[in-house]
Amino acid sequence: MAVSKHEIIEFLAQEFPQALRKSTIAAITPKGAELLYQIDQDDLRPGQTVSGPTLMLVADFVLYVAIMGHLGLVAMAVTTNMTINFFRKPNGNKDIRAVCKLIKVGRTLVTGEVWLYSVGDEEPVAHVIGTYALPQHLFK
Repeated sequence: MAVSKHEIIEFLAQEFPQALRKSTIAAITPKGAELLYQIDQDDLRPGQTVSGPTLMLVADFVLYVAIMGHLGLVAMAVTTNMTINFFRKPNGNKDIRAVCKLIKVGRTLVTGEVWLYSVGDEEPVAHVIGTYALPQHLFK
């Protein structure tokens, strides 16, 4: 049950408005999503680089958006696991672009991968694998 970008934005605006303060959903793709995250001073660590917790936040959110784009507006899907590999220093003067692809969509778990980039750079700053648990009422 694919859901449009507009439907996801409306849902988030009502149910999870803080998630949209600094994030823009760029696209919903088949089994995936892309978003842009606006970096500001609150997202930086010493050395003018984007903090690890900020990168995890972006990865977690784009994975949630990709799941909704593929399965529908699932309010109670929850993160069960995330693993991140940091490759290079993100540019603190550039926003973060997140590209997510769902790897496996099962009855109870969804696993996806996320590539994170400083906007304008072709080389990723990090790679994340994450898993979400789906609410059981979806399958009864």
